[in-house]
Amino acid sequence: MLTSLGLVLLLGLAAGGLCRRLHLPTMIGMLFTGMVLGPFVLDLLDPSILGISADLRKIALVIILLKAGLSLNLADLKKVGRPALLMSCLPALCEIGAFVLLAPTLLGVTRLEGAVMGAVLAAVSPAVVVPRMVKLMETGRGTDQGIPQMIVAGASCDDVLVIALFSTFVSMAQGGSADLAGLADIPVSILLGVLLGAVVGWLMAWSFENAYTAQHMVRNSTKLVIVLGTAFLLLAIEDSLKGTVAVSGLLAVMSMACVLKMRCPVSVGRRLSEKFGKLWIAAEVILFVLVGAAVDLQYTLTAGLPAVAMILLALVFRSMGVVLCLVGTKLDRKERLYCVLAYLPKATVQAAIGSVPMALGLPCGKLVLSVAVLGILITAPLGAIAMDASCGKLLKPGQPC
Repeated sequence: MLTSLGLVLLLGLAAGGLCRRLHLPTMIGMLFTGMVLGPFVLDLLDPSILGISADLRKIALVIILLKAGLSLNLADLKKVGRPALLMSCLPALCEIGAFVLLAPTLLGVTRLEGAVMGAVLAAVSPAVVVPRMVKLMETGRGTDQGIPQMIVAGASCDDVLVIALFSTFVSMAQGGSADLAGLADIPVSILLGVLLGAVVGWLMAWSFENAYTAQHMVRNSTKLVIVLGTAFLLLAIEDSLKGTVAVSGLLAVMSMACVLKMRCPVSVGRRLSEKFGKLWIAAEVILFVLVGAAVDLQYTLTAGLPAVAMILLALVFRSMGVVLCLVGTKLDRKERLYCVLAYLPKATVQAAIGSVPMALGLPCGKLVLSVAVLGILITAPLGAIAMDASCGKLLKPGQPC
């Protein structure tokens, strides 16, 4: 495992650095490093590291969501409350609708299989989007209009909705009935996740403050370990309550970080955010290399041009959904265009659930996986490049968060 981890970190960093010199997003180099090292090309990664790949990817997501929460300005987020709420569901629903309408014609599947495929593809990737929004919040780009805050909040809730819909559609495709209780759990999961994180964050801030006043100051490095360990426990709570009460662990993590920033002194929140930014350097490499390792290029070649056309048409529907979410806001055309671009990338959710229909024996399983792989390869680089290249032109400078 240590050899594999060394290859992941060193070659991933080297490929990311090469892409940076070519003025491309570093994640592109990391994704392709994972594909080359993975079991479908050179097969240089130890099976043990592939066995815990999902957990390692989740750890990386926790780190960037903590940094996002510590960078969010809740006052700015309140200004864009309605669009943020719509962004958490409407674009994904529009994209799923595109698959239901068009996939039977383009890919020869049933409408229900199209819904399964759409649910796999509809989730935006927090791993691609959130780091870029955090950077915007730190530099002040678009913050006066609340754009990065709105996108972070919407993208985080988007995954909860899509995964719940995916579970419902898969159950129906297996011959079961629609799990309406599962759909009702979506708002419950979001609300309980935010509430749980807020309570834990308040208690943590209180303990840090009292430790300081009692002249037993907790070092910022120790606070980082405490925050990270607590975040892992929040995810464990989600897993332990599954089937009983729906709670979004990832939303709880970000909510905890938001309350920490609000309750702790400004210097403490800033230093914690900086420390999580340093952790992200390694976590980013592990995340994207392991996402790349999950990509099977052979499946990609079997999908062909109809799958590419389906993905691009679905992105058009998704973009229309984003535009509808922003109706009535004060954002100008350039800012709305940036929001559309920020909602293009897919990666982590697709890598996590793309193979589930095939594992369950659904007739569309192989095609779903092929389209999921193509979705990652097309939209992750496309969205990352578009966001990186356009933020200076489309967003106005403002005050850093």
